[in-house]
Amino acid sequence: MISKVSKNEMRKERHERVRSKIYGTKEVPRVCVFRSNANIYAQIINDEEGITLVSASSLENKGNNGSNVEAAKLVGASLAKKAKDAGITKVVFDRGGYLYHGRVKALADALRDGGLEF
Repeated sequence: MISKVSKNEMRKERHERVRSKIYGTKEVPRVCVFRSNANIYAQIINDEEGITLVSASSLENKGNNGSNVEAAKLVGASLAKKAKDAGITKVVFDRGGYLYHGRVKALADALRDGGLEF
C-alpha cells in the first residue's frame, strides 16, 4: 500500500536537513522563516541558548493581506530594523524547508536591504 506524505511533512523533512547544517550562535544568529497560507513569520534565534532574540510577522501590519510578497517585504524590513536596534548585523538564513522563491525570497531581500549580512 502506498502511504501518502503531505506537503507539510515533506517540508519538515527538508527543514531537518537544512537545520543539520545551519546553527545560530550569539555572534551570528539564525533567521528562521515560517510561511502559512494567511501570514508569514520570521524570527532571529540564538541556538546556543535556545532563545528568540527578535521576531516579526505579517500580523503586525494591520489591515494588510499577510499572504503576499508585499507583506513579506514589510516583515523583512521590520525584522531588519529590530535586528539593527538589537545590535545584530550578521545572520544565517534558514528558509524553513520552503523553496527560496516568492514570499521567502522577498523577505530575504528585504533583510539584506535593511542591512543584515548573510
